[in-house]
Amino acid sequence: MKKRVGFFGLALLLIVSTMGLAGHPVSYAAGKKEKIKDLVLYQNTPQADNQITGNEFSLAALKVMDDGSFMKADHVEWQSTNQKVAKVDQHGLIRMTGKQGAAQIKVRDGKHVDHISLRVNQNGKAVLYKQKGKKYDLAAYSLSKMTLEEKIGQMLMPDFRQWNGKDVTAMLPEISKMVKEYHIGGVILFRENVVTTEQTARLIHAYQQSADKQALLMAIDQEGGIVTRLQSGTDLPGNMALGATRSNALAEKAGKVIGEELQALGFNLDLAPVLDVNNNPDNPVIGVRSFGEDPNLVAELGSAYMDGLHHAGMGATAKHFPGHGDTNVDSHVGLPQVNKKVEDLKQMELVPFQRAMNNGLDAVMTAHITFPQIDSTRAISKKTGEEVAVPATLSRKILTGLIRENMGYNGVVITDAMNMGAISEHFGTVDAAVKAVQAGADILLMPVGLEQAANGLKAAVLKGDIPKKQMDESVKRILELKLKRGIIKNEKEPAVDTIIAQALKTVGSEEHKKVEKEAAEKSVTLVKNDGALPIKALGEKETLAVVGRTNIQELGAAIKKYHSNTATIELPDSFLWTPEQQKVLKEATYIIAGSYTSNVEMRSPSNPQMQMINRLQEITDAPVIAVGIRNPYDIMAYPNVNAYLAQYGFKGSNFSATAAAIFGQVNPSGKLPVTLPDNLGGLLYPVGHGLSYR
Repeated sequence: MKKRVGFFGLALLLIVSTMGLAGHPVSYAAGKKEKIKDLVLYQNTPQADNQITGNEFSLAALKVMDDGSFMKADHVEWQSTNQKVAKVDQHGLIRMTGKQGAAQIKVRDGKHVDHISLRVNQNGKAVLYKQKGKKYDLAAYSLSKMTLEEKIGQMLMPDFRQWNGKDVTAMLPEISKMVKEYHIGGVILFRENVVTTEQTARLIHAYQQSADKQALLMAIDQEGGIVTRLQSGTDLPGNMALGATRSNALAEKAGKVIGEELQALGFNLDLAPVLDVNNNPDNPVIGVRSFGEDPNLVAELGSAYMDGLHHAGMGATAKHFPGHGDTNVDSHVGLPQVNKKVEDLKQMELVPFQRAMNNGLDAVMTAHITFPQIDSTRAISKKTGEEVAVPATLSRKILTGLIRENMGYNGVVITDAMNMGAISEHFGTVDAAVKAVQAGADILLMPVGLEQAANGLKAAVLKGDIPKKQMDESVKRILELKLKRGIIKNEKEPAVDTIIAQALKTVGSEEHKKVEKEAAEKSVTLVKNDGALPIKALGEKETLAVVGRTNIQELGAAIKKYHSNTATIELPDSFLWTPEQQKVLKEATYIIAGSYTSNVEMRSPSNPQMQMINRLQEITDAPVIAVGIRNPYDIMAYPNVNAYLAQYGFKGSNFSATAAAIFGQVNPSGKLPVTLPDNLGGLLYPVGHGLSYR
């Protein structure tokens, strides 16, 4: 069943959390005094979700301007025509009396007036009835007033990671000017830009102040796990950890935590969840970013995660369409290929995307991957001069034929980063931007050369290479998304200190940290245990040795909390220990070895890291307990260890949960979200496998 954002939640987003949006006064920076054309209740717009929960909820009024812009109005009067049924204060807050009946809620600014009907049935259920009429289609109205340059700007989402070699952590005049000059519709921030809660809130606030007529989409890749951009706040385990929990409820809570923290900072679009089905163990770029290899599990958890984002008022973006899970090339540097027909994709890769689309997905991100069985179009590579297949991002058969016509999706299509090697090197920067829009993309993410991309799109429209009707449809979808998620300017801008105070209460809150801990503990998967675990009743003189390279200090610190006589041995890149370190290992009661891999080469049995773990079993009779810090596939290279745990990530909560499981303080309950093959083409451990202590 489709879940919807509660009416109160979305109304609250407009009234309170738009504090993260910039509010312009009626008089714009250019000095032109715009006239008010009308006053419209937000809840009468087609995009507003009017589902009411509880006895109190808020309405919001929008001032519609002659230039096509609109903003949340502050100085208006509210009235209820039947206070025996519902009362309204002068901030638009409705309080139900509990009595059956009907009322009209009216709002006026002196000259303009609007109303919405409210009825409470005999069961106490309240229903709002939207008013009908062209005046409520604000997306169409705004579109009708836009210049070609303004339309193009809405379709551009650049990044400003650095400026003159320095990380952008505060607004610069040059960037503010570009946002205005090119009428930018959205911006994506990265880890370099979001250092602290206060700084991030100030930066986003400044971006919104720089926005043109429409508020900005403020986007970020906050997936959780290995792709976590915020440097402050809650570090939730990633998707594969959630996949190991098999819990829809936990996935929804994780999405809600991420959404609440982003929303408090001023973000409004998360470029998550990843809905790729990781059915190729050799995948170098997805891996633990996926919920797993079962398309139905990915669909279930992905939709639950998306619901969590929505409940927090956050837009969700499913990626990477039509699916990046069955590749062995990283599209950041190369051009991967998936040689499957549409019928095959519908049984696997498209299952999670279709589920999300049916459940109200805000946006879908394209993949820079070729699908020659779907689109055999070839182009001459600007990098090699050879013919190459056209990737999904530039394919009309995929972005329009498959997404729009076949799957019936009407939301926003956003490209993956246009500066990635798969696109920029083979197809050129401006040509690729034009081709992506021709294919059906609505938003170009991180176009290379903002001025060049904007001018290239303008020239293509004027030449007729991009139909004006198609561009209008794209911009209308973007405006509708902004309305749906309450991404609307304020008539009166809230103080940035107020925004920061709320953000400091929300980001990294105790409640959120509890979800982080729960997800980490329930994800730990005990894959193998030959009687080595749990470790119990160690004497003070008995030694534990924690050995490895990447993140081994974090693992060692977590283990040491349970047994102080723990030696952490961080090996060099060669993974060769010194005679002194070998002595410690030989004398240890237990050895805990951490391995970290991100690709096929690293997990090969011939890799020095894996050879090190296998050598441990030769120099000691002590049990060797291995921990797959990132990828669960690591045991393929050292199948003879005494015990093996998969933790799916390198956040503090992952290490704490693994240590608790090793000492029996947590009963490992995770189940493998992927199959672990052996290195001979056989099966080592099946998907769904997982041991426990009881």
